[in-house]
Amino acid sequence: MASTALSSLSPLCPEWRDLNSVPQHRYFTSNPVVDRLRRAVPFDHIAISGLDLEGYQFGRGVSVDTDLPPAYVETYARERLYEIDPFVQAALSGKLVVEAEILAHTPRPALLERVTSTFNVHNRTLVPVMRNSVVYGAVTFMRETPFDSEELAFLMLIAPSLHAAVTRPLMERFAISHLRLSRGEVACLMQASHGLTSEGIARATGYQNDTVNSYIKSAIKKLGAANRTHAIADAIRRNLIH
Repeated sequence: MASTALSSLSPLCPEWRDLNSVPQHRYFTSNPVVDRLRRAVPFDHIAISGLDLEGYQFGRGVSVDTDLPPAYVETYARERLYEIDPFVQAALSGKLVVEAEILAHTPRPALLERVTSTFNVHNRTLVPVMRNSVVYGAVTFMRETPFDSEELAFLMLIAPSLHAAVTRPLMERFAISHLRLSRGEVACLMQASHGLTSEGIARATGYQNDTVNSYIKSAIKKLGAANRTHAIADAIRRNLIH
């Protein structure tokens, strides 16, 4: 686990050659998007986890942006508290998880209780972020006092946009290489998103018509999309094209 503090919205370090080289846990003390949200609904800490990429989805713990104390995250990982944490087990359901509801029937083990009390991590509330029915990310809010129903409704509404804003730098820099989309595939998807047919894309890009169709088909496959329209929507959502 990396313990270097940095802002998830800062320019990415040049030594991060690919997504595998990015620290799994990235710490920030101030974040303009998070700070603005905190003015609307006060909270003590936040953790934005998961990426919309295979192998980096929520539940694997391999991509987390947070303002939690690094010592808490490091202790939690070192002691493997996720293996005994009832909140984690409930979070894998892909639904809104309010810690107070979990603790009402499943108390925290003693070691987990000591760690959370030491670092004042209270009332974890997890909002899943999903594409169709697939949960690929989550935003967890923490506050000493529980969130009321209106606050929960607002957090559920804003969580997908917040997740996208915080993870966008990683997605923009590494998603194309991780998905192994070629420049031709991205160029054809870009033109297709403007409503052009294969013939129009060929004229705009200079590719042969058969090449355009081949690029579109391969992009659909790499994105795991059902068809051209689905691939375009997916590429836009992943910030691969604009």
